[in-house]
Amino acid sequence: MSEYGATVAWHLKPGASFDYEHFNREHEWTFAGGEVVQASASPEYFGCGNRVNPDEAVIAATSSCHMLTFLSIAAKQGLKVLSYIDQPAGTVEKAGDGHMAITRIVLRPRVVFDDGQEPDAAAMDKLHASAHRNCFVANSLKAEISIEPI
Repeated sequence: MSEYGATVAWHLKPGASFDYEHFNREHEWTFAGGEVVQASASPEYFGCGNRVNPDEAVIAATSSCHMLTFLSIAAKQGLKVLSYIDQPAGTVEKAGDGHMAITRIVLRPRVVFDDGQEPDAAAMDKLHASAHRNCFVANSLKAEISIEPI
């Protein structure tokens, strides 16, 4: 078993108002290694557009987990991956229970292998299916996750 955590900190600035439409949503996430991420709500919810919002973080974490799992499987199979670039997209909308949720995440990985090691389409599908099945983050979410390799 592994356990992970972070510190999420927000403070009301002196003299600032605290009503729904005007309170400042900017905050920080500090991780055990010392990395600090500037975060906020999304602009649709009165947040700051130049900071990471929780929805983007979940989508990026899903992509990152899938990628790391994919790379581990490829390495175990003796396949040399030269690059892996994904531009994931997520949809936030009302779910079936009426609550807002990330309902769908689409991963669009572009994987480049060393010369002569490019798996055929069926083998690539199998690699991605195995990565998806073994991705800790994907296994933790209710959202539909699909992989559309480029």
